[in-house]
Amino acid sequence: MTREMMWTGFLATLLIAVTLGTAALREPTRQAEALIRLREEAVAEGTDLFAENCAVCHGAAGEGLGATPALNNEGVRAMDYETLFRTIERGRYNTAMAAYGVNEGGIFTDAQIDSLIAVIQFGDWQTVSARVAELGLTPPEAVAVEISEETLASVQSLPDGEALANGLSLYAENCAACHGGNGEGTALAPALNAAELRERLSDGDIQRTIEQGVPGTLMAAWGAALDGQEIADLTLLIRRWDELAAAGVEIPVVEAPPIDMSPEAVAEGERLYSILCARCHGAEGYGTRMAPALNSQTFLTQTSDAAIQQIITLGVTGTAMPAWGGRLTEADIAALTAYLRSWEPTAPAIVDPSTSGQGGGLPAGAGPPWRRQ
Repeated sequence: MTREMMWTGFLATLLIAVTLGTAALREPTRQAEALIRLREEAVAEGTDLFAENCAVCHGAAGEGLGATPALNNEGVRAMDYETLFRTIERGRYNTAMAAYGVNEGGIFTDAQIDSLIAVIQFGDWQTVSARVAELGLTPPEAVAVEISEETLASVQSLPDGEALANGLSLYAENCAACHGGNGEGTALAPALNAAELRERLSDGDIQRTIEQGVPGTLMAAWGAALDGQEIADLTLLIRRWDELAAAGVEIPVVEAPPIDMSPEAVAEGERLYSILCARCHGAEGYGTRMAPALNSQTFLTQTSDAAIQQIITLGVTGTAMPAWGGRLTEADIAALTAYLRSWEPTAPAIVDPSTSGQGGGLPAGAGPPWRRQ
């Protein structure tokens, strides 16, 4: 072997060693960059899934709506992957959180659930909110009434007035739509200003009802949405409602116009349907694994307008159909009814719900690729 060949072999070996060494040194960085890209892709997909399926209950920025808990906090963000996956896949018993996994009768594959978890754990909620707005899926404002400064001042002048005033504000914002402006009760929920209720229930009973809800009824658990002091202030309000009545305190009633079947009302109903209903009943109303078809002769000819409005308002206990009466005005519900009714002339006699989406995904316990180290 010549000296030139020896030097060539040495230099080639040295070059290979340097190349491999450099690659080995860069490998952790390369893997970290790949992990970030996978997470970004998962967050992007999950953001659209959240906008189309979850924002209506959890809020455009994950802030929580009504009794539905917020997702944009460190407590939820820090939850372990398996707990979040099971919650989305299987839902939560006795709550409005339905099972969304395809293996549980829902609409999300394992990979789609992984993308939603990526949003919760790594997403930016301002970006999510902007995307929800861009898609036109920002939920409507909840039904609430304004309490005048004069009314609040009148309440604050009573013993424990600050707590009573806070309870009254909380009631107007969260409870009046179902229990009535002045606690008189409605078709949705019982009266709270009755002496019989105050005699029958202790403060502890009232607090537990607010915090835990009443299974099998429309009374949701507010423990995740209200803190202990807020629940205590609401309890005080209910306990001393007769004092407010004696002082002439009244909450104004929210007025709503009568049902309007005009093209404008139907268009508004279509907008609301796309935000609130399409995720479960399908974009064209033909149903999904989550909920039955509405765009069918069977449903539309056998269900009166009053019955449709009642279903929208009260929900259907024991199913994923929530009660919208506390979130929508009467005009909103009438517009939705008008939109559904507009399908009747062309609705098919029989509809097979869409069953798109298959199970599968990653092996059990493997988790999404963006979690792998």
